[in-house]
Amino acid sequence: MGKVIVVTGASSGFGALTARRLALAGHTVYAGMRETVGRNATAVADLKAFGAENKTDVHAVELDVQSQESADAAISAIVLEHGHLDVVVHNAGHMVTGPAEAFTPEQYADLYDVNVLGTQRVNRAALPHLRGRRSGHVVWVGSSSTRGGTPPYLAPYFAAKAAMDAVAVSYRAELLRFGIETTIVVPGAFTHGTNHFAHSGTPADTARASEYEELYPGLMEQVGSRLAELEPPWADVGAVADAIVDVVGAAKPPFRVHVDPSSDGAEVVNAVADRVRGEFLRRVELADLI
Repeated sequence: MGKVIVVTGASSGFGALTARRLALAGHTVYAGMRETVGRNATAVADLKAFGAENKTDVHAVELDVQSQESADAAISAIVLEHGHLDVVVHNAGHMVTGPAEAFTPEQYADLYDVNVLGTQRVNRAALPHLRGRRSGHVVWVGSSSTRGGTPPYLAPYFAAKAAMDAVAVSYRAELLRFGIETTIVVPGAFTHGTNHFAHSGTPADTARASEYEELYPGLMEQVGSRLAELEPPWADVGAVADAIVDVVGAAKPPFRVHVDPSSDGAEVVNAVADRVRGEFLRRVELADLI
């Protein structure tokens, strides 16, 4: 039986792929995106055409994760239409590249707002409905950068993703007794098939950034090319969307799923961290939250 699902940040990249593949799997999917009648009007039209061509139940919904009012309105509209919501996929995010020092504190705050506070706004809108039904599933699209190999010049993004992972871990324990599952999908670096690197933000303090060119000339280009070399030729960004389809359809969804063709080591470190956390919960007699 199909589920009612909302995917945030679904105008492009992982989100757009995920919304389409969930719809092809038989679910009712709402692709959350901002400015549906503005800059994302083309994405809305493309999604509508995809739905018609493939006879799938997929729709665009206005959802700006940086606005609680927008998140509330989007979730309310979905629940009003279907009477319930089953799955929330936290995918919205933004990447920046450049020397950590050259980003202003305001840029760090804005990135945190999109990648972390955005999930909180959507949760506050959606979780009352899931908790009321004592069922549901929250899927977080994380990053192997939180515990895997991390090149320089991506500090603000890595920090935000690490914070999101920490929030997701806490939510898992706090939602289990309501019958709500949590899955963190952990993609590695995909240099093709998404617009993360192409559309990444840059430091506002360009003068400070230029000072790093003396000892770190062309570092970001070097990182990008080396990441591309690590990525095997068979790597397919669609594997992330497929992983989300699999966990949404699972009778007992896994807590973490890694999709990392380059094998940067995050899977190894996360396995240890999650095991240690489980052992601690047993020690404080909260084994049912593992």
